[in-house]
Amino acid sequence: MQLFVRLAELGSFTRAADAMRVGRPQVTRAIQELEASLGVRLFQRTTRKVRLTNEGERFYERAKQILGDVAEATSMFGHPDASMRGRLRVDIPTAFARPGLIASLREFTTCYPDIELTLGVTDRTVDLVAEGVDCVLRIGELPDSSLVARRIGRAIMITCASPRYLKEHGEPVNLDDLRAHGGVTFLSGQNKRSLPWQFLNEGSEQTYVSSYGISVNESNAYVECGVAGFGILQAPGITLDRYLADGSLIEVLRPYRPRPRPVSILYPSRSHLAPQVHAFIDWVSEQFPVLYTGWLED
Repeated sequence: MQLFVRLAELGSFTRAADAMRVGRPQVTRAIQELEASLGVRLFQRTTRKVRLTNEGERFYERAKQILGDVAEATSMFGHPDASMRGRLRVDIPTAFARPGLIASLREFTTCYPDIELTLGVTDRTVDLVAEGVDCVLRIGELPDSSLVARRIGRAIMITCASPRYLKEHGEPVNLDDLRAHGGVTFLSGQNKRSLPWQFLNEGSEQTYVSSYGISVNESNAYVECGVAGFGILQAPGITLDRYLADGSLIEVLRPYRPRPRPVSILYPSRSHLAPQVHAFIDWVSEQFPVLYTGWLED
């Protein structure tokens, strides 16, 4: 039944086998045996895609419920950590893959040694269902989707530049001064969309996109370009704290700081969460504000 659910969600025998860490023939054989035992065809198979039949759709909903009930039943008794086992796939933005968070993840795996954690680090948008990801950390406003979002804080945003850049080009005093400055622009998503900077000016939100400078599509390189003196950049303080502390970057336009941006953990469904997913969501909701005290608001 677990193989069936994963195949239904991923739409590929190969991807389902990889996600479950079994051989592809085992998935094929299990589905054939399941269809034979039920006496119905669960999937329509083509050379490129596997899709659920009408009967498969009905069975999928019941199977998800049954698996959730099994997970809940097996965690009823004994030590609360006893049922915390199985695979857990978590994705985080590149900017969050920092020593503090990684060290805390080690504490999580120490508390739950039977959870097999896979950590994905990427700046692209992850399709949780298609890629078999249990939950992701994201920063910024979230588009409407079927995903469940649990907010764990709001990140303070900082506009800054290197001392070298400010010595060569001067420090902007107001938003109009930005026109005379180069910027480091972050390119987001598959379409490489330029993310505008946000500012708060007398209670009103304003956006700005640098007209010249350098554009980057990876978080660490984005910050390093600012440190190297390519221009002004804007990023969450949690990704800049050590550079601000050692003077590699200097905050500018402090009176125009934008509103903090939400930090959320996203997961596919509110009901029937596997125990290990539920444990991680609770853990990161508690740990993240502690890790980034001073750069994260409630």
